[in-house]
Amino acid sequence: MSTLVVVATITATAGQQDLVRSALERVVPPSRAEAGCLRYELHRDNSDTARFVMLEEWHGAEALRQHEATPHFQALIAAIGGQAQVHVAKLTKLA
Repeated sequence: MSTLVVVATITATAGQQDLVRSALERVVPPSRAEAGCLRYELHRDNSDTARFVMLEEWHGAEALRQHEATPHFQALIAAIGGQAQVHVAKLTKLA
C-alpha cells in the first residue's frame, strides 16, 4: 500500500495571520500522535507571511479520513473557518 501525501495551503485573510497560525500550531502535536500519521509539518511562506503550508503523509486514505474526524482537526476547521482560504492537494508518490 502506498502512502498518501497531503499538501494543504492555508492563506489567512488580512489581519488573521496570528489566529490562523495559532490554530495550525495547536493541531500539529495531536496529529503527529495519530497511528496513521507518518509526517505532519507546518511551514510559513517566506514571501507571504499570511500563507502557511502543511505537509502531511498518511498510511493511506483511511488514515486521513480518521484524522479528519478527530476532535483536534474539527477544532482547527472551526477556528479558521472564514479566516482563511484553504487548498488541499492529495498526492500519490510515483517515484
